[in-house]
Amino acid sequence: MIQQGQTIGIIGGGQLGQMMALDAKQTGMKVIILDPTPHCPAGQVADEQIVAPYADVKAIEELARRSDVLTYEFENVDLHALEDVADKVYVPQGTHLLYTTKNRIREKTFLRNAGLKTAPFMAVHNHADLDKAVAKIGFPSVLKTCEGGYDGHGQEVLHSKSDLAKCDGILSTKDAILEGWVPFKLECSVMVGRNENGEVTVFPVSENIHHDEILHLSIVPARISAELQKKAQQMAVKIADAINLRGILGVEMFVGHDGEIYINELAPRPHNSGHYSIEACNFSQFAVHNRAVCNWPLPKIKLLSPVVMVNVLGQHVAGVRDQIAKRPNWHFHDYGKAEVRHNRKMGHVTILTNDVNQTIKEIADTHIWDK
Repeated sequence: MIQQGQTIGIIGGGQLGQMMALDAKQTGMKVIILDPTPHCPAGQVADEQIVAPYADVKAIEELARRSDVLTYEFENVDLHALEDVADKVYVPQGTHLLYTTKNRIREKTFLRNAGLKTAPFMAVHNHADLDKAVAKIGFPSVLKTCEGGYDGHGQEVLHSKSDLAKCDGILSTKDAILEGWVPFKLECSVMVGRNENGEVTVFPVSENIHHDEILHLSIVPARISAELQKKAQQMAVKIADAINLRGILGVEMFVGHDGEIYINELAPRPHNSGHYSIEACNFSQFAVHNRAVCNWPLPKIKLLSPVVMVNVLGQHVAGVRDQIAKRPNWHFHDYGKAEVRHNRKMGHVTILTNDVNQTIKEIADTHIWDK
């Protein structure tokens, strides 16, 4: 059990690392960040930052030497580097979780073997494989790179044979997956935490709305039946136990028109759709992650209020800042990124509400998010 005053080392210095560090500092921990960008979002709030590439073995060894527990804020962590320092520092998440979730074929296979529903899928390495997969799975379907890719990058939706010509870039990776299209009513997600003692805690179901493949709104509780909400949470707990989770895990799901829940992807870290928990829950996803990797006992999560979270991308920053003087009940978060870019996540706004539909209208009426 990691004690107050000891040091959490975090690989990655983006906004997730920043919010992990803010909670850790509040709890009485020291925090060291490893990130190649000086004064990165997490580095701004940590005790120290090691400025070095993520693949710098000596830098990871230094981080391990100066930390009591090591964690990460994203999937693109060098597995071998983590294994190499496991004898020098407590690495509660190990490498099996990352190994499984870094690769979509391994992830989907794990989910299927755990008895969970997913879209049909096949591995694809070349055009011949793609033709076979399309013949079996059909249209519409989605071709994705097996590793990397986020917010719609590294994937191509296929509606007909004419779309196959767009796939050269993805196929050049030699490691892709074709997934069948799940006709869904809505997308949702569940955050689940688990510590080394096997204690599990689960968050409410978030309903997620995307614009251009990037998360736009999260609505909690999701506008689905209580029965489906309970089923989604049970599936998240089942996954956490099956993969021997330590830390927090984001479970992305589809609610199909057939009334079934299909698991889409796993995120072995805090997740954008869980940001609402900072204000709307008794413990945030970041607090639960830190408690879990430090092997503290885990609380039962309570939703204090219905809530809507809206992402702030580069093109929204000026408009959102204009709202600060007008919206006393909005919680404004800015990640402190130096460069504002189109479609780059720059912050988010959280709004506690007793009328979710009215709050969604209030957001839309600003016209900030029309861009």
